Amino acid sequence: MGCPSAGKNPVNFRWFVSQVFGKPFCECNLRPAVWRRDKCLNSRHAFDGADDAMGSMAVFVLSEKPVFPPPYLALKNGLLAVGGDLSPERLVVAYRNGIFPWYGEGEPILWWSPDPRLVLFPDKLHVSKRLKRVLKKHAFRVTADAAFGRVITECARVRMEKGKETWIDQDMIDAYCRLHEYGIAHSVESWQGETLSGGLYGVALGKCFFGESMFSRSSDASKVALVHLVGHLLRRAFTLIDCQTTTLHLMRMGATHIPRSLFLELLEKSMNGPPEGKTWKMDADQVLKQVLN
Repeated sequence: MGCPSAGKNPVNFRWFVSQVFGKPFCECNLRPAVWRRDKCLNSRHAFDGADDAMGSMAVFVLSEKPVFPPPYLALKNGLLAVGGDLSPERLVVAYRNGIFPWYGEGEPILWWSPDPRLVLFPDKLHVSKRLKRVLKKHAFRVTADAAFGRVITECARVRMEKGKETWIDQDMIDAYCRLHEYGIAHSVESWQGETLSGGLYGVALGKCFFGESMFSRSSDASKVALVHLVGHLLRRAFTLIDCQTTTLHLMRMGATHIPRSLFLELLEKSMNGPPEGKTWKMDADQVLKQVLN
């Protein structure tokens, strides 16, 4: 579902979201807010390079209604709005419009729509010769939706163990676990015996998969999970994987940058597919054949 045209004046928008979870939502009454550079809510990465000649910038403060301004109004760094919540309804509206939450410790919820956008077309996946050998050895047992809570928790934990910041706080974990209960968020796991060695998670709507994060505690574990994810999506006629932001690891496996305008066009088309709304079942051998043949 694309965003309707807002006209030239960003203050006088009239947006409607037709239906999410069968519930009609009313008109949104968003308001732009101006943040001074010295009062940027501890969001150094969020507001870096976004100020204008006056040293200030405008972002939209979300109301209680789960609707968003059009993505093309995002700042140059991709920041579109601040506030709101992580309810299932709001998250579904966000993803359907090419928007995702990303924020750090001590920050409000920040909503992004970067330009350009990193995407992976499932039929363009690149699997190196070395990774093909790993896959053919069946060094990992791969499952889907077998340990969603553990995967998202490990994605956060591994980053913190490496001394990196993480946006996956407890609120995020709870929000995506709720989406998983609705059959909207999914995980793919790589196992060695009974040990969870790697995995990834994301959101599936229509025929688009929105990748959120991945982790690996063993060499190639997350790559194996990604290859199986792509094979699983190909078998279900998915057309697009949203990688959100630039990751060299994903670019080496075939991900590419496209303009946000093209991404939103492809996203709208992918939303024509029926929602799955159920737990994934994966036949790992068949999935692997889909990718390697």
